[in-house]
Amino acid sequence: MLLGLESVSAGYGDSQLLSGISFSLAPGQSLALLGRNGVGKTTLLKTILGLTRQRAGSIRFGESDVSRWSPERRATAGIGWVPQERGIFRSLTVLENLTAVALPGPWTPERVFSLFPRLADYRRRGGEELSGGEQQMLAIGRALVLNPRLLLLDEPTEGLAPVIANDVLSALTRLFRYEGMAGIVVEQHASKILGLTDQAIILERGHLVHHAASADLSADTATRSRFLGVG
Repeated sequence: MLLGLESVSAGYGDSQLLSGISFSLAPGQSLALLGRNGVGKTTLLKTILGLTRQRAGSIRFGESDVSRWSPERRATAGIGWVPQERGIFRSLTVLENLTAVALPGPWTPERVFSLFPRLADYRRRGGEELSGGEQQMLAIGRALVLNPRLLLLDEPTEGLAPVIANDVLSALTRLFRYEGMAGIVVEQHASKILGLTDQAIILERGHLVHHAASADLSADTATRSRFLGVG
């Protein structure tokens, strides 16, 4: 097991937004984290990262219970993060963004350029000169050069032009299907990621209400209609 949550409840301050969340992820597995707006998807990612107040339960990463670890220690242990806000260094070039944070491991800036050829063409361009989609590619690349064992992505295609969104999804397919990267992806549109992930969970009002193989959920129109509002 790479990641395991057992009866996790968490929130911010005095507010509890997640209750009794349990699931596990094996090395190299990917998971789609689904649900309507405001059900706790981003809060769950941030709880895995150590950015919320965990009230109950345990989070294991590899052989360790990381429930009380700081976000920095969890990142060092191998949990990567691509936030919805992207968080690139806008004053640095694409190459500088990658080399400034890179850690030893198989994912190097050049390997990121092979994943996102568009970034290779713009390696000397400043972060502020990139389009939203190119910034998203760079944000994923910055997470990869930290060489994580688990990659968390919060709505990686949100607001992107369809052609760029397809490029990002193609890159995630390569990561999850061919590169052996484990990942959890928050996405509003289930159809975009059920085809490239192994498992799927659905949150409703801070509770885990459905857990299945992604292929099974993709074929289960009744469940998708009930919890996601789509057939």
